[in-house]
Amino acid sequence: MTGARPFAALLLSALLAACASSGDYPSLAQRPAERAQGSSATDPAQVVPLPPPAPSADLVARLAALRRDAAGHHAQFMAALPAAQRAAAAAGATGSDSWANAQVALADLDSQRSLTAVPLADLDALWVDSTIEAGPREAIGAVRDEVEALVRSEDEALGRLRARVG
Repeated sequence: MTGARPFAALLLSALLAACASSGDYPSLAQRPAERAQGSSATDPAQVVPLPPPAPSADLVARLAALRRDAAGHHAQFMAALPAAQRAAAAAGATGSDSWANAQVALADLDSQRSLTAVPLADLDALWVDSTIEAGPREAIGAVRDEVEALVRSEDEALGRLRARVG
């Protein structure tokens, strides 16, 4: 009986294939309207780039506020830096009180650095939005570059201090 099952399945599929109608179906060949006419090549001399959109008054105000916030936090970082440098220079062996004081000073300085990075994150979000919406990237990018330079200088200062403290 097990040999009859494959035979029955084969017979059934052959019978079902015979039932298929030979209807009048449309051709799948390419139609004349689907053929490309002309050339898609563009002469670079004829391409005129659009000027970048001007930032809105709201965006200009927001960029100024983000720049001001970053500069203010950077000034606080720079004011706290000398104390952290003194603590790092005085740090003794790992686990000593002077080493612990230096670690606390570095943690405080790192917290101050994170405050400077918050406006940078907001600028990154604005940059992405302007890229998606074809917005005024140049205005956002200029402020973003300034704030990124502040954060980078803080990162470098922290790196030097961490190398001292160990």
